[in-house]
Amino acid sequence: MTHARAFPIVIAAPSGAGKTSLAQELVRRHDDVVFSISATTRAPRLGERDGIDYFFIDETEFTRLIEADELVEWATVHGCRYGTLRREVAAAFALGRTVVLDIDVQGARQVRQRMPEAVLAFVLPPSGAELIRRLEGRATESAAQRASRLAAAAGELSALEEFDYVVVNDDFDAAVAALEAIITAESCRVARHAGLRQTAAELAAELRQLIQRSR
Repeated sequence: MTHARAFPIVIAAPSGAGKTSLAQELVRRHDDVVFSISATTRAPRLGERDGIDYFFIDETEFTRLIEADELVEWATVHGCRYGTLRREVAAAFALGRTVVLDIDVQGARQVRQRMPEAVLAFVLPPSGAELIRRLEGRATESAAQRASRLAAAAGELSALEEFDYVVVNDDFDAAVAALEAIITAESCRVARHAGLRQTAAELAAELRQLIQRSR
């Protein structure tokens, strides 16, 4: 039987909606799903590790990556630059694994343009009040930074219809299950299966032989 070609699934959301936690849980539960570690120019937060959470690089190196076309997508978000490394995606595809990209709306648009096979999922918080509560609970930003993120979230919501799927992260396990269902459904798309015509022809030939023997 045929196997689906590897594809990326983009998970985008306003800051605080929980997309990173959802992406990490998908990877934890499934050996054939891998997380694409992004490069960023921002400073590490408490507990973050280079090469595990992000590749933390300076502005000069990030510019070099852009000029060398080594990024699938990149964007400036809240004054810092983030990007997806081509080598990370290529390495996952070589192993036949689904790649999870935890990126923003700007990046999602670039991935859609450069990788039409990508699947785009937008994660929504259950309410604006809950989004604010989650941002405050992180305690990693100042009040001004939180206000900037909330303003950006309001703008990002206008891009919702550009995505293929929407998942409301009210119940965490239910949201993970929804993303799992998306990956399963997309893996079953006819267009993702190379050699499907040959497989169907061989199956049809086998059936004709069985019919002949039964007469």
